[in-house]
Amino acid sequence: MTQPAHRTIPAPDTNADVTHPGILTPQSHLKTVEQRLLWLSHWMIHHANHIRPKVDGIKIGGHQASSASMVSILTALYFHALRPEDRVAVKPHASPVFHAIQYLMGNQSRAHLENFRGYGGAQSYPSRTKDCDDVDFSTGSVGLGVAITAFASLVQDYITAKAWGGGVTPGRMVALVGDAELDEGNIYEALQEGWKHDLRNCWWIIDYNRQSLDGIVQEGLFERIEQIFRTFGWDIVRVKYGAQQRAAFAEPGGSALRHWIDRCPNQHYSALTFMGGAIWRKHLMEDLGDQGAVSALIERRSDTELAALMENLGGNCVQTMAEAFDAVDHDRPTCFLAYTVKGWGTPIAGHKDNHGGLMNPTQFAAWQTHMGVPKGQEWEPLAAVPDLPGLQAFLAQVPFFAKGARRHDEPQIPVPDIRIDTDREISTQAAFGKILDDLSKGDSDLAARILTTSPDVTGTTNLGPWVNRRKLFARKPRPDAFIEHRIPSTAKWEFTPEGQHLELGIAEMNLFLLLGAAGLSHSLFGKRLFPIGTVYDPFVHRGLDALNYACYQDARFMIVGTPSGITLAPEGGAHQSIGTPLTGMAQDGLAAFEPAFADELAVIMAWAFDYLQRDGDSTPDPRTWLRDQTGGSVYLRLTTNPLEQPGKRQDDAFRQGAIDGAYWMRPPGPNCSVVIAYQGAIAPEAIAAAGLLGQHRRDVGVLAVTSADRLNAGWSAALRARAAGDTQARSHIETLLADLPRDCVIVTVIDGHPATLAWLGGVHGHRTLAQGVEHFGQTGTIQDLYRHFGIDRQSLVHAALALTNGPRPIRN
Repeated sequence: MTQPAHRTIPAPDTNADVTHPGILTPQSHLKTVEQRLLWLSHWMIHHANHIRPKVDGIKIGGHQASSASMVSILTALYFHALRPEDRVAVKPHASPVFHAIQYLMGNQSRAHLENFRGYGGAQSYPSRTKDCDDVDFSTGSVGLGVAITAFASLVQDYITAKAWGGGVTPGRMVALVGDAELDEGNIYEALQEGWKHDLRNCWWIIDYNRQSLDGIVQEGLFERIEQIFRTFGWDIVRVKYGAQQRAAFAEPGGSALRHWIDRCPNQHYSALTFMGGAIWRKHLMEDLGDQGAVSALIERRSDTELAALMENLGGNCVQTMAEAFDAVDHDRPTCFLAYTVKGWGTPIAGHKDNHGGLMNPTQFAAWQTHMGVPKGQEWEPLAAVPDLPGLQAFLAQVPFFAKGARRHDEPQIPVPDIRIDTDREISTQAAFGKILDDLSKGDSDLAARILTTSPDVTGTTNLGPWVNRRKLFARKPRPDAFIEHRIPSTAKWEFTPEGQHLELGIAEMNLFLLLGAAGLSHSLFGKRLFPIGTVYDPFVHRGLDALNYACYQDARFMIVGTPSGITLAPEGGAHQSIGTPLTGMAQDGLAAFEPAFADELAVIMAWAFDYLQRDGDSTPDPRTWLRDQTGGSVYLRLTTNPLEQPGKRQDDAFRQGAIDGAYWMRPPGPNCSVVIAYQGAIAPEAIAAAGLLGQHRRDVGVLAVTSADRLNAGWSAALRARAAGDTQARSHIETLLADLPRDCVIVTVIDGHPATLAWLGGVHGHRTLAQGVEHFGQTGTIQDLYRHFGIDRQSLVHAALALTNGPRPIRN
């Protein structure tokens, strides 16, 4: 991208002081901070791309133009409007400005900035877990960081409505939004959910620079978007004109200039901005003609001054943004539409290719001179500041930073004893509902902190008994008309501030965004929650982006996917999950389980409630090579198929094995020739197949796998440890399979993708046949579908016999 010879960079404007209640905040200091942030963010990117030694040919990038368009907004927000209790999701491409803010305030190191987008350096996009500075919400997958602020506000309301929620000072949940992010559908799903739950204390500030990655935003689009916001009860604040522009409009001829600006197409305005003051003058004079007053208004300004005037949109004016924030004196959700210039204040302002564009070294050198930063002082936070003592005094009083670190915590909450009756047939889904119902009858601290939620499948995922006892949450009580009219119903839908279930519409993205926000409650608000969400298992993938996003920022929650697999036979392929076990294995920060029996589920849930609260180091457990002390979230894959239970089991091997990922349901003998390893509701077929095989093969073993995820993670970690020199490293699955004869074969089976367990053969080199489901299901009975996919007991017996009768490997 080249700069035309006539392009002049507008000089920083000076504006009158504004004050904030109780604290003197001179506008000159805000302007100085804005210019420091503009410089530091752009220098950080320039250094990474043009100065730091390159080790490969991959572009580093950093979005200078997207940072520049938000610098005034961020300055007014962080150094004027925010309070410590407020929480902010920063637009991903404004990450350099955010890091610069934290560096200016001493919360970020120069070493991290020098290594921006490098290994161990400041992250490309703000990250709660990977950045050292004060990130409230991770961002990166566009739109999700916006929507989660609405759910964080709902969680804040939920907590403050509870008797145990005292001490929480409500704050605003703020999202800084790129205008192109408004193409993301999850934003509109969140708007609807916010309206349903009477959303409060939420600000979305839109960087309306009218440019996206591929082009210019379509004319008139935001008028439609504004209508949507208003429909859902949001206030709209248009911040279109900066202080200079408003002053010019008050001059003779100013109304004509304002009319021209309002009618100018987005693409035309961007192009004129890039070309600079002389071209602005030419087009204005041509369009407006010799109209006396407006012509004189234009002529009174030099090319540089005219460019500064035309680029002084509301979002690029720190004074105007501060005034806009101050004017909001209510808690209604508010959308600020801040008009900006993409690349504002730099040589690449307005160019349609500037999204990923960078100033070249020649441009940057000239810009450095323009910014008044001496050579050698590029990293100095307060370089070339004229009133250094005054600015330092101002920064020391900025309310947002006054209380230091803003991450909270709360002591771990004891987990009560969790048991379940196993004397009758029961499905894991029903057992889950029974466990929650038993908790709802008690008065434990843990039960009081459980927040359940579901996307309109509360009753069909067995949350009904819990909800009937613990009620639904609403900011204001709402009676159940069916109860009032004495109409019989199993569901008692009473809404109250004391309620512990937050019902959602059919939008799985909202489910995982709410779980993400609630799963950060201990850090954001200092009050621990145990969020539990239920969803039809095949539709876990509908919210996968938001699930990954929640795990990325280390939110703690339990997701229950039920019913799962082709075991949901009559519903057909659209409702039968296949790949979710692999998702459970692949998703970082999520421990995935698929128990077959109720007692396994009880053990796992008791462990899970403790696991959700852990925040220890990453030292692996030498017994399993799992990093359990770090904690994380938990995924339970359950079914509706009632199974005969194995009776009361209290032995430690069973209990620990269920947690670690597997145990021997039927231990193999010394001459074992076949092991059947199963996971989940297919258990009866696997156990029956082993009994039938006993007529043909010796010492048949049955391995009950409760978590292929944890088994595989421990095995992989132990392999890496041995490769690094720790010859004693052994994982749980290696220990379980260690005594199998070398010629023993393993048949794995799961109501899901067979790759989930296929790797078991690689642990000690046993021949393995993996059975499962690889294609869309169809309607039918469970046995119809089990036979169709070859996972019924007879198919397992035939597969095992074929494998053991087949050719044997040549031995050395």
